Order: sequence, then structure tokens, then C-alpha cells
Amino acid sequence: MIAILKSRFLLLAAALTVLITFHVSAQEVKVIKYEGLEKLRQAPGDTLYIVNFWATWCGPCVKELPYFEAANQQYKDQPVKVILVSMDAVQDLDKKVTNFVKKRNLQSRLYLLDEVDGNSWIDKLEPKWTGAIPATIMFNNKRKQYVFFEGEMKEAQLQQLIQQHKP
Repeated sequence: MIAILKSRFLLLAAALTVLITFHVSAQEVKVIKYEGLEKLRQAPGDTLYIVNFWATWCGPCVKELPYFEAANQQYKDQPVKVILVSMDAVQDLDKKVTNFVKKRNLQSRLYLLDEVDGNSWIDKLEPKWTGAIPATIMFNNKRKQYVFFEGEMKEAQLQQLIQQHKP
């Protein structure tokens, strides 16, 4: 009887350890509206912001995410911030987006943009943007730098742009 209780206790302890480890490493996905995105776009300071628009259902987006994650890690101690903005539907946050983020262990700052009508905000953010994803904007407001890129970005392109514009 003691052996059975001991084995169940060990099994429970192992399961709790996995759950705690998984929970600690998971990134929070904050839901924002366009106003939050615009506030981010106006961020002061001498920091290069790299904002990538993606979705879990977008193959090219998923393909390029590791490049952004690598940049986030590579420049974590420099004034370079990688921000991933999910374009998934807000009702998919818990089942799809959060699970996707956990499964891929995304570490960049994460937002889900809760705006269904792209016509109401895309032109305000970037008039050249057709609304297709993936799309990326880079900016440093202090240095008045701005780059917009629509389509799948290659890792070398991303690194080159960061090197050109990082403070």
C-alpha cells in the first residue's frame, strides 16, 4: 500500500513540475485594439521596434517567425524590440493562439490585434499595406527611421535591416 501511494505521489510531483515549468515559460498574449498599436507606433526613445504581423493559419508567417524569435534573442540586451502581432480572431486566442505560442515557445512580446475591419485602421498605420500578411514595420522614432515590408521576409533580409537601423 505504501509503495502504491509513494508511486502516485511521485507521478503527481512529476506532473506538477511539468505544469509549473510549462506555465512559467509561456508568454502572455495581450489583446489590443488599433489605439494600442498606434500608441506603440508612437513610442519615444532611441529604440528600433520591429513589429511583425502574423497569424497561426498563415504559412509564410509561421515560416518566418523563427527569424524574428532569433533576432529577439540576439538583440535582447540592445535597444531593439521585437513585437509579434497576431491577426487571428480574438475568439481563437485561448484555443489556437495561446497553444501555438506555447508549442513554439515564442519569447518576443506578443499581442493579438482585436480589429475585424482592416479598412478602418490599415491605411492609418501604413498606406502602402494591402492588408496581406506577413507584414513587418520597423521604426525608431528618435532617429526618424521607418521601414515597411509586406510579404515573407528571409532571415538575411531581417538581419540586414536590423543592422542598418539599430542604434
